[in-house]
Amino acid sequence: MFVYSLIKITFVTLLLSSTLLVQGCSANYVGGSTHSKAPMLNNFVIAEPLSINYKSEIAIARLSEVINRAKITDEQRAELLYDRGVLYDSVGLRSLARFDFTHALQLKPDLVDAYNFLGIHYTQLQEFSQAYEQFDSALDLAPDHEYAYLNRGIALYYGSRPKLASLDIQAFHQKQQDDPYRLLWLYLSEYNVDPLAAKYSLKQRALLVDNRMWAKQIIELYLGELSQGKFLKNLTQNIQSNQELTERLCEAYFYLGKYNQTLGYYDSAANFFKLAVSTNVYEFVEHRYAKLELDLMRTKTVMQP
Repeated sequence: MFVYSLIKITFVTLLLSSTLLVQGCSANYVGGSTHSKAPMLNNFVIAEPLSINYKSEIAIARLSEVINRAKITDEQRAELLYDRGVLYDSVGLRSLARFDFTHALQLKPDLVDAYNFLGIHYTQLQEFSQAYEQFDSALDLAPDHEYAYLNRGIALYYGSRPKLASLDIQAFHQKQQDDPYRLLWLYLSEYNVDPLAAKYSLKQRALLVDNRMWAKQIIELYLGELSQGKFLKNLTQNIQSNQELTERLCEAYFYLGKYNQTLGYYDSAANFFKLAVSTNVYEFVEHRYAKLELDLMRTKTVMQP
């Protein structure tokens, strides 16, 4: 991705109106129920969405030429198809990526990471049974594939199986207990099982997270130690480029969306998810599942996180 040599950050301060972070949530996505008013936030920050990296486009073209013209073995072709699938995925071309991953596995059935990617894609499509099968295949071939545990846990979370989800994500969290993102996903999965116990565990586990990590502020927000207004105000701290800002906002707005769900502010949550999607940070887990959150809300199957 292109990174500006000088900081080129667009700060847009907007009053939040009925079209963005509405104050009240009337009959909406969740069974027509009415919720109390969300707190009014005076301003927030957005950044220029990331553009597709021209190097990725060139790499896709070169890989395509080799795949279509070169005399190579099936195993080599499978590896190249997988590599092209990863590139397609990184620029948001999900259908083309799935086609390549599937074709790669036909040629090389032990390609572990292809199973993992397909599982992620099936989760995004809400085809959870197929997602579980892909992750199971990945873990059968590579039992220590920690990201397969995370991704299967997320699939179970969105497939409304929170107890199983928390077990998988706990296994992922154990590999690096000071990682705030692992902790946040574990909290989200445990919240659906027992909200009070999840919050207590979050507070205890958060002691291992370095206070200098910006994502520690997400944890503080969830624990009620930081207001939404203060959290938003801090988003631009130590930012050096538009790309860095956009990536941070992708994460921040997704977790703000989940936070507002816990408060029952579903219109506000939906708007935060839309902001996360608008960053175009396709490779981030937060971008992937912000879109799924919106799909679930539109079909009135949103879960309480």
